[in-house]
Amino acid sequence: MASNTAKRSPFPFNYWVAIVFEFFERGSYYGVMSILSVYMTDQLGFSKEGVGILKSTIQPILYFLPILTGAIADRMGYRKTLLAAFSLLSIGYFFAAGTTEYVPVFLFLVVMAVGAGTFKPIISGTIARATDETNSTIGFGIFYWSINLGAFLFPLIIVPVLKSIDQAYVLYAAAIGTGAMILPTIFLYKEPERGEGENTSREPIGKMIKDVLEKVYLVFLDFKFILFIALYSMFWILYFQMFDTVLWYVRDFVDAAPLNAFVSGILGFDWKFDVEHVTVINALTIIILQLFISSIVKNTKALPTIVTGVAIGTVGMAILALSSNIWVFMIGITIFSIGEMTAHPKYISYLGLIAPADKKATYMGFGFLYGFFGSLIGGILGAKLYVWFIDNPMINFVKAKMVELNSAQASAEMTVEQALETAKSLGIAKEQITSAAYTSELWLLFSGIGVLCIVSLLLYDKFIGTRESAGK
Repeated sequence: MASNTAKRSPFPFNYWVAIVFEFFERGSYYGVMSILSVYMTDQLGFSKEGVGILKSTIQPILYFLPILTGAIADRMGYRKTLLAAFSLLSIGYFFAAGTTEYVPVFLFLVVMAVGAGTFKPIISGTIARATDETNSTIGFGIFYWSINLGAFLFPLIIVPVLKSIDQAYVLYAAAIGTGAMILPTIFLYKEPERGEGENTSREPIGKMIKDVLEKVYLVFLDFKFILFIALYSMFWILYFQMFDTVLWYVRDFVDAAPLNAFVSGILGFDWKFDVEHVTVINALTIIILQLFISSIVKNTKALPTIVTGVAIGTVGMAILALSSNIWVFMIGITIFSIGEMTAHPKYISYLGLIAPADKKATYMGFGFLYGFFGSLIGGILGAKLYVWFIDNPMINFVKAKMVELNSAQASAEMTVEQALETAKSLGIAKEQITSAAYTSELWLLFSGIGVLCIVSLLLYDKFIGTRESAGK
């Protein structure tokens, strides 16, 4: 008797080349992002507000640009577009590492972001074309796993070694890691074959871009669709703090000595937890638990699962308000990561329920906008809140002490770094200064954004969501 179970097709060589590309590109990106905000404030002397503006520029580019570059890649060819993407990535990282002025760093990181936004749709498109109905689930599973593997290994192993020499070396390494992918693109990567019925027209790029922008206009006019994405993106404002405010918080307040002693005792050599390991916690949690969490929620209703995931993530953020103890911090980040992996898969499911049936394919291509909105707001908002709740109270504390000690510098304007240095010269302990900061209030405020997200999603589902969405 013939078996009813289809045998899984083997993955072609091009699939594995794309997986290697994804590993190195995402590893380079997350390696840089794991220290970038601290590098720019500590080593380059940029203000936190300036860093916030920069991050709220480059990260939205990564999420929005693929709608254009995907169309261009279909017209120009994946191989040529990949060469352009890796070139832009490598140039952006390399020259950003070699300059210390704000505007050049900003511009070169924008070049990097354009490269990353160009790269993103090509790889997912390659994976889609290299898989079929018998192996697409495992194929995309390996693809997503490679993203988190890169986000885990690069910050864990490569970043600590390089930053011990100079933090700029992390960016140089990213330039090498992405630039090196040009060679396999030339010699190993093959242009994917187009499927039957797939658009292979050679229409001018200008017309193609115009068509894409018309779709953007169409989707943004759909209030119901865009509102849901905007409400959900509030949760991602919290996520993007992992690359900004959370890193500054770890640097300023978290004492990792107990964890360092524990891990060093196991490894047999000195090991140190630092800002880059925040990304490691997130990626490792997803690597270990994603399949388990996915199996639990695979048959659950979309909206309740999203709300549950956001609630779990919000609790994780709130835990940071309890203590700066390293174990409490790690528990908070781990719980937040569980919330992230619980909510996000069902976000795509719910989005499909509110998209118009006759335009579903077009609308689903804009699901990435959660990251666009979240990063656009998250960088600037996080930096401003950190300055208001953390830096300014510490500066004011030092100024008050200077007045009390009759210091001649009491009225001088100063940054938080200058305040700490002045306090040190006056014999004021750092612990006294940091106790003036409103750390708990900062994390509770971010948790409040998570609560607002939950309430907003529930109200949306009740009053705006379709009857179909309410029943699933």
